[in-house]
Amino acid sequence: MSVDWDERWRSNDTPWEKGYAAPPLTEYLEEGGEELRKARRVLVPGCGSGHDVRELARHGIPATGLDISEKAVEVARALPRVGEEDYFHADLFDPAWKQQRPFDTVWEHTCFCAIDPSMRPAYAQAMADLLPPGGFLTGVFYLTPWEPGEVVESPPFAASREEIIDLFAPWFDLRKDRVPTRAYPGREGREWLAIFERRK
Repeated sequence: MSVDWDERWRSNDTPWEKGYAAPPLTEYLEEGGEELRKARRVLVPGCGSGHDVRELARHGIPATGLDISEKAVEVARALPRVGEEDYFHADLFDPAWKQQRPFDTVWEHTCFCAIDPSMRPAYAQAMADLLPPGGFLTGVFYLTPWEPGEVVESPPFAASREEIIDLFAPWFDLRKDRVPTRAYPGREGREWLAIFERRK
């Protein structure tokens, strides 16, 4: 089922908009977050209003938010800057925008669970094409957003740890993973923090 993300933003139908950065990102940065801290520039796909982008910038990490919704990018750009951050309105799967600047790290939060599961192989390929050898795909993946037995026809879409590892296995090695101790209310124990390194 295709989602008109721009219309969702323009009609203020954004229940995922929590008003602050993903708690697992804040937790990871406070614990060190070395893969993010040593990045030259981090890409945040599906950035929405940019809370995660600004959290990275607040920690001195150059970051770029990307979103398919023009309205979301307008909202992100209108909020106060806190460091070296910027935003692009583009489709992650369109190669044209990638020439804007190089990235050596990605922070994944809500993009993977928002796209149709049939697009996940294309997502993995996009990450492999985007990141250089030794680059990092870091992020928190939403494993069980719905209760058992619920019929799911719209995002967020669930995934398993094994599915995610298998998707990235042709290009990435899993370096670290764990269940974050911090989460948005209702997501406790349902997310998985993973750090993949682009194979050299």
